[in-house]
Amino acid sequence: MAALAPSPAAAAAGTKSAASAAMPLVRIADVEKVYGGRQGPVRAVASASLDVARGEFVSLLGPSGCGKSTLLMMIAGLERPTRGAISLDGSPVVTPRRDIGIIFQDATLLPWKTVEENVLFPVRILKLPVERYRERARELLAMVGLDGFLRHKPAQLSGGMRQRVAICRALIHDPAILLMDEPFSALDAITRDQMNVTLSEIMERTGKTVIFVTHSIREAAFLSDRVVVMGGRPSRIILDEPMPFGRPRRLDIEETPAFGQMVRRLRLTIEEGHGGAMSGRTGGGE
Repeated sequence: MAALAPSPAAAAAGTKSAASAAMPLVRIADVEKVYGGRQGPVRAVASASLDVARGEFVSLLGPSGCGKSTLLMMIAGLERPTRGAISLDGSPVVTPRRDIGIIFQDATLLPWKTVEENVLFPVRILKLPVERYRERARELLAMVGLDGFLRHKPAQLSGGMRQRVAICRALIHDPAILLMDEPFSALDAITRDQMNVTLSEIMERTGKTVIFVTHSIREAAFLSDRVVVMGGRPSRIILDEPMPFGRPRRLDIEETPAFGQMVRRLRLTIEEGHGGAMSGRTGGGE
């Protein structure tokens, strides 16, 4: 399968230096996040240190309330760390940046715009030449099987289709990294499986760096090169585990003994990190 053509901006930028390619794309160094509250300070993230290499798919895994979305928002520049530092490609992340693409739980498409115009919306916001990006938008939509829906409005699409449009919109300007905050959590089980396969194919084809937040153990194991488990309150990283599965990946990998063993290891780690409180709620591998 041919690789997606680079964006106009990427084509103009040329090849990165060998030194730049060798360093981690994302570096999280001893990051802490404390919120003020009526009952006193709340430490949402106690301490987190993590490096993410270029082209790597890393999942932040854990139950609701463990700090994984807070950490993702700090990486996005939407939240400021109370302590510690986050850098992207060697420069500090202190505010939202155009080289970071974000996908949330809801697709948040503009209902009055067509699918194609929703994908092109960031290009207009960034004041880039729209017509130069139109072909890329159509290539992205074709890659996710939506080339026949360019003129449709979001209300005419299923939930899974809307999330495919959101992925294309996040990729249109070729950001250095894609941050995804439980993007498939509202989908039914069958559609969610289909979206996992679609996302895996997109990442294999584009080579994008991804940090993906989920509370689904199977989803994290299927999609990721590494799974980072967050646990405890206040939150901390309790496991950073490479996934021993080759690519490309298809859903039948979930039927293998190796996959089952990895899911069990991740589930037990989560249970231990939360004092056994998750026992009985993670039996299905979610």
